[in-house]
Amino acid sequence: MLRTLRARASHHAVRQRTDTYSYTMVTTTPRSWLPAYVALGITWGCSFLFIKWSLGFLSPVGVAFGRCALGALTLAVILKASGQRMPRERIVWAHLWVIAMCMNVVPGVLFALAETRTTSILAGIINALTPLTALFFITVVFRDDSISRRQIMGLVVGMVGVLVVLGVWRGLGQNPWWAVASLLLSVSLYGVAFPYTRRHILHRRLSPVSLASAQLLLASLTLLPMFFFSGLNGHRVTFESLAGIIALGAFGSGLAYMWNFRIIAGAGSSIASTVTYLTPVVAVIVGVGFLHESLSWFEPVGGVIVLLGAAIGQGRFVRR
Repeated sequence: MLRTLRARASHHAVRQRTDTYSYTMVTTTPRSWLPAYVALGITWGCSFLFIKWSLGFLSPVGVAFGRCALGALTLAVILKASGQRMPRERIVWAHLWVIAMCMNVVPGVLFALAETRTTSILAGIINALTPLTALFFITVVFRDDSISRRQIMGLVVGMVGVLVVLGVWRGLGQNPWWAVASLLLSVSLYGVAFPYTRRHILHRRLSPVSLASAQLLLASLTLLPMFFFSGLNGHRVTFESLAGIIALGAFGSGLAYMWNFRIIAGAGSSIASTVTYLTPVVAVIVGVGFLHESLSWFEPVGGVIVLLGAAIGQGRFVRR
């Protein structure tokens, strides 16, 4: 009984602390994160399908700009409705521009560029490397934390998984080297963004909605000049391609932030991070089901190895 009371008190204290970060966390109940968890996993898993659809009339630059602009617009509405404001300090905007380059601008273009020649399935599986690239940059490059044997094992297993996904014993198959390199560079930049954010942004205790809105706004403004010159690919707009970019922006880069915050508030960051394991599964299902992409046996096998490496690196198998 005493343990139960202590657990409830601890949970209440954590809830009080998290309530200061985002208005979406105030009304969260212990079970309310489940719908958000499923919605987030499906949305992020379908993002690679949405990119394929968006490429029907947009260039890779156009896809990146469209998803950022629509995501910024979605979050701006939420920001206004909640009575929150954008960050005021110039240094915060400067750091957010760096994060936008690593999280939205460059990966946004490169993922779309790669998917002009690769399957959405491959893109979704490679994206699952993000926890491992974040681990690498946090421990090896930025040295914010010391690296453990378990984490080294996770990185090694993850790299083996990538080699299996690509089927290196048969070359790269139909995947051009530059497309695979674009995907790997993108997830590497994601890995850079996490320790950079932790070092320069998190300690400021700003609203996540405010930060995300500013980040996507900066990404949109950065991509805007390029969109004017090469945003369209000359093909006609179809319902499918228009639905793809709207879903990619409003849901994948807009509402997804809100769902992620709700999960963190209701279940904690540890549970929230496990959505990484759901995303590639959804990507494979929709790639085969909607795009009729071919699936080689080694791609899902390699994907499982990648996820295993991520789980080892995150300590999922360590007894608490």
